[in-house]
Parts: sequence; structure tokens; C-alpha cells
Amino acid sequence: MSMTMTEKILARAAGKQAVAPGDNVWVAADVLMTHDVCGPGTIGIFKREFGAGARVWDRERVVLIPDHYIFTKDDKAHRNVDILRAFAAEQGLPHLYDVGTSRYKGVCHIALAEEGHTRPGEVLFGTDSHTCTAGAFNEFATGIGNTDAAFVMGTGKLLVKVPPTMRFTFEGEVPPYILGKDMILQIIGDVGVDGATYRAMEFAGEAVMRLSMEERMTLANMVIEAGGKNGIIACDETTRAYLRARTTRPYTEVANDAGARFVTDRRYDARRLEPVVAKPHSPDNRALARELGDVRLTRAYIGSCTGGKITDFINAARVLKGRRVAVDTFLVPSTTEVSTGLRTHTIDGRALLDIFRDAGCQVSVDASCAACLGGPRDTFGRINGPEVCISTTNRNFPGRMGAKEGQVYLASPYTVAASAVTGRITDPRELLQ
Repeated sequence: MSMTMTEKILARAAGKQAVAPGDNVWVAADVLMTHDVCGPGTIGIFKREFGAGARVWDRERVVLIPDHYIFTKDDKAHRNVDILRAFAAEQGLPHLYDVGTSRYKGVCHIALAEEGHTRPGEVLFGTDSHTCTAGAFNEFATGIGNTDAAFVMGTGKLLVKVPPTMRFTFEGEVPPYILGKDMILQIIGDVGVDGATYRAMEFAGEAVMRLSMEERMTLANMVIEAGGKNGIIACDETTRAYLRARTTRPYTEVANDAGARFVTDRRYDARRLEPVVAKPHSPDNRALARELGDVRLTRAYIGSCTGGKITDFINAARVLKGRRVAVDTFLVPSTTEVSTGLRTHTIDGRALLDIFRDAGCQVSVDASCAACLGGPRDTFGRINGPEVCISTTNRNFPGRMGAKEGQVYLASPYTVAASAVTGRITDPRELLQ
């Protein structure tokens, strides 16, 4: 029986020779991740159902990453992190990336990759919808709720319905002004926010396999915005090189079988792509950047699991170097490794951090989710009132970044940086040389 990559991973994890879309199978988890927002609820259910003295099924496979509401004076947010700390100490969990310590990392989805927890052929469950980011590493990664996560915490397995696969193939070479964010916004605009509901979204083709690991992560990150169960990309030398620097654990790559079946197979000529923007208040409300030049902005934001990786900041700096921003522009690194990279990566001999400060940007030294999910009023860069913001984040629902009156436009780091300079939504081709 011919299987897709997603089907092959789930078959292995279920101990079966083969599975097919629609099958319900008990899947063994390789990694369970939770953070400060959902971790306390997950832990509470785990203790209620398995007993106050219960132990997690495998302490090496549980990863705790506080990242959402951590740099705040909000006592309830602090209490959430305290619960993670107490649980890690009680259970002897080695993978707590605690804020305020040398082990602190930042945004969970990027931290998982940097710390070597994302590996081909494995199953990763996380209590966050953007856990699908890790599908860039040729694994099955998906977000689950607190109750499911508590069950995994106690048993190491979960009942999963095998999703059918939609394939999106980008042929040819991506133009120099196009990034992964443009590619995924193009797809979401085509299929809609429910067009991939409970389906695997596979990204393939010459253009995809030429992308860096971090650009692939951007593609996989936003499959949930189309309703996708998971995203997945084949493993190649780019994947292996990233992993060699971050883990020594063995893994087994998966590839589609000849004759693997897809429910849809969309093809794109990458050379014809243009910079894309998602207008308020939905990720599928697509327009081309060049069509929105009359939209005046009050704010620009570069950060999050989607747009706060080091390559995102390098791309933004290519636009901002030697220029000044016309609106308040906030930059928040996704992880401490990225924060360090702002000082060590250079363009024409200038550190990224210096380029951004010279441009008038407000750069956070603390890696976190920050304004992407709004949160407490003192969250860095939180949108208040009737702001009009262009952002590298992944969602633009009312209230997503703070006040419900705020308008959020989603775009690539190129487009956000170009728009920050002009004060209006701007096609980056106007400024990229």
C-alpha cells in the first residue's frame, strides 16, 4: 500500500504496516511540549485523572517552555510559570527552559528546533496550535488541547485519525523579493481558512527545497490558519545540516511512496509570485502588497514564531539598512539565540542590532511571544486602541494583538520593513535593490 509521508509516520508510531486516511489509530508520542498558557491546565487534568502522585510516562520526552506571558507584572501570569517550575521539580523533568535562568529560550516552536527536539519521522504533540511548525523537519507535529495533552503525559499515546494529504508544489526559482510568508499567505488565500480542515498540508517542489530551514518553518507554521492538521516537508541535506548542529539522537527520514495519493495537488510557478498581504481580520483575506499603497499605518511589528527568526531579521535589515522608519516599529526576537544573533550577524560590517537602532526601531532584548497574542497590558509592543499595524505574525483576528479596535495586516519581513519606512503598506520591490 502506497503512503504519504504523514501516513508513514503515523503507521510507524501506531506499530502498523500501513494506515489510510480516516483510520483511527493509537499513536505513540516522541515529544510532548507545553508552555505557560496551557501547561497549568494540562498538569491539573493530569493530576486529577492519574492521581496526585502520578508520574509522567517518560520524563525525557516532556518539554516545558514558558514563553507567552512572561515579561509582565501580572501575578496570574507569574503563577502559571510557578506551576511549571513546581511540576518539573516534582517529576524530575530535565527539559524546562525556565525564564530568568541561563536555560531560558523563548518562543516554544523555535526553541524546540534550536534544542534538537524536532526530528524526522517522529510525532510531536504540543498544547499550541502552531506546533505544526515542526513539520518542516519531516515529522508529524500538531497542536492538541489540554485534556489530550494530559492523557499523553500519563500514557505516552493518543488516538489520532489519519488525515488525508493536500500537496502544494512550487516549481521554479523563488524571486529575490519573495519569502516563505508570501508563499503560505498565497496558499491560505487560495484555499481559505477552512480549506485544509483536518488535512495534512505537504509542501514540495524545487522552490520549497531551495528554502532555508527557517523559511520552511514559516510555511509549516501557518498551516493551522487554513485548518490544517499538520504540515510536512521532505528531508534533505538542508534539514540534516540543521539537525547535525543541534542533536545527536538518531532519526529515520520518511518520503512519499511512489503512487502515494493526495486529495488535492496544487501547483504554483514560483517565478510568478508577488508579495502578499493578509488584510484584517482573517489570514485568508488576501491582497497583493502593491494594491494596498493607500493604507496608512501607525505601527509595524517584526517577531513571533512566524516572523521572529534570525533569517527574518536579516531580511528586514536588508530593507532597513541606511533608512529610517516612519512609524513606531517594534522588533522582538523569538529566542535568546536569535537575540544573540542580532549582535553577531552583520550586513556590510554592521550588526543587525545597530542597523535596526539606526533606523529608529524599538528592539526588545527579551525573547518571547510578546504582542503576537496580546495578553497583559504591559506586554511589550501590545497594540492599544485603533492602531493600524503591519506584522510578521500569524493571526489578525480582532483583539489578537491587544485591543479589538486594532487592525492587523500580515506580511513578510520584507514587506513589513518596507512599509515601516514609508508609513504605508509598501511592495518591498520599491525598496529592495
